[in-house]
Amino acid sequence: MHLLQPQTEVTISSLMSTISTFDSDISADQVQLSEWEKLSTEAEQVDWLILHFNHWFSHLNVNLVKGDFEPEYFPAGENTPARIQFAHGFFNSALHEISHWTIAGDKRRLLPDLGYWYAPDGRSQEQQALFEQVEIKPQAIEWLFAKAFGRKFRVSLDNLTGEGGNGAVFKDNVFAQLQAYFSGEATLPRDAQRFISCICHCTRAGKILQANEFQREMLD
Repeated sequence: MHLLQPQTEVTISSLMSTISTFDSDISADQVQLSEWEKLSTEAEQVDWLILHFNHWFSHLNVNLVKGDFEPEYFPAGENTPARIQFAHGFFNSALHEISHWTIAGDKRRLLPDLGYWYAPDGRSQEQQALFEQVEIKPQAIEWLFAKAFGRKFRVSLDNLTGEGGNGAVFKDNVFAQLQAYFSGEATLPRDAQRFISCICHCTRAGKILQANEFQREMLD
């Protein structure tokens, strides 16, 4: 999902206060169904992610699913949960789609593809500038997810056949947004906070993310 419209954030509290404090409701659901560090392949990690995400967010009637083609979001039906479909079974695609879902508010989660339209690869310079503007927050959040898993994060301009934009400026903006989450200048969406807390519980023995784990040069 490569959005070309701004998204409304659900903001609850700052990154540090949420990740450092487990309330009783979240703690009850932070069950490690299998040990992350024993997984050796991406396919195993993807299966782990699906199993755990669907467990952690079962109260929101949503499932994370592998897709054979492009990512897409399907709202819940009368007898079916909502589906966050990520591309081609790629772990990083799953994290990216989850980041978009966490930013979308409850109303947009009732709409196909979260109610957003997009322009495909081959965007003009103006379209690419808008793409980059609305991708800053999702990619900053995706970086937090990736770091919690101990995985490499790479920014994506996603415009191979169009006018690619200024990658250095986009990286600067993603890094600045991430630092704003740590400083409290910006607040994370509620479900991004929950997801990070749950990941850290399973992969870092509960150790919270620290601002000094993120450096601008990591994006180059």
